[in-house]
Amino acid sequence: MDTANNNPRQTHDYTSKDTNNSSNYQPVKRELNYIQAIGAELQKAEQLAAAVPEQIGMFTVKTANRTIKEAALRPNPDSLWLSLWYEGEVCCLFSDSNLGKSIYAVQIATSIAEKQRVLYFDFELSDKQFQLRYSDEKGNLNQFPDNLYRVEINRESLDTTNFEEVVIENIEQTALQTGAKVLIIDNLTYLCIASEKGDAAGLLMFRLMALKKKYGLSILVLAHTPKRCLSNPITQNDLAGSKKLYNFFDSVFAIGKSAKDSDLRYIKQLKVRYGNYTYDADNVIVSAIEKTGSFLQFVNIGYATEKEHLKEPSDKDLSQETENIKQLAGQGKSIREIAKELNISKSKVGRILKM
Repeated sequence: MDTANNNPRQTHDYTSKDTNNSSNYQPVKRELNYIQAIGAELQKAEQLAAAVPEQIGMFTVKTANRTIKEAALRPNPDSLWLSLWYEGEVCCLFSDSNLGKSIYAVQIATSIAEKQRVLYFDFELSDKQFQLRYSDEKGNLNQFPDNLYRVEINRESLDTTNFEEVVIENIEQTALQTGAKVLIIDNLTYLCIASEKGDAAGLLMFRLMALKKKYGLSILVLAHTPKRCLSNPITQNDLAGSKKLYNFFDSVFAIGKSAKDSDLRYIKQLKVRYGNYTYDADNVIVSAIEKTGSFLQFVNIGYATEKEHLKEPSDKDLSQETENIKQLAGQGKSIREIAKELNISKSKVGRILKM
């Protein structure tokens, strides 16, 4: 069995050699960048000549050609974890309670910290709970990479009067003063409960997106789901507050509990900006949570369709679903709205309403 914590980076040889004259060896990548830079400057000059301003209020305006030429001067983002999270992304990992989100997130952080500094904002566990989780039966402690820093809230200096503002400011200062570019926040739900504002999640995500752009950060945010039925596939609607939050994220993946074996978990990819949909419903990662020495982790045991790990709906489930459909219809919701909210087909909603 393989642990899912290896993510080798691809390397490319951009050098082009002239065998007749060693002084003419030139990196092809540098030549391309030089040409693209000239092209971008020409595009900029053409835009100015056309009397189209670059900045109008909060908006930056560029031609599509100039946009891609300037973007091509920057390196393509590397994968931080499989094809689930890339550099420069604000990513979300969500699941129901007690399925191992934090365990998987620490595993991801540990892998990345082998190469660069990582800040793990832990709003879930105390330091003692963290220590016990990463100790073996004899009390031997796990040895993490020196680049992995765990951050927790100092309760004595906690300011609840303007909580989300203070939290974001402190996250920003911690990233700046440590020089870390990779942040993991465990978890969004805690921060929203601690805030007294009803739209705290949206405000926090808006500010996190601004930090990402300002400093070039990569941020993984953990979130809970409401209690979900194991007969249904995981969708974006399972993310608490999904209608407001989902669009904030560049990428999203989730952990589900296998109905076939309660000790198994599956990991499903739900949203992608870079890379490909590698781990969708037809190819979820199937894992077991095991302790290897003193390190608790997800161990990859294979791949499967999500359907293989869903529960066959019982009569009770079907009865509850019918009741939910009729209740939503009674509230004046359309068939389309009901289908979207309950994650079922419109035809099924129509059939039940005709019964």
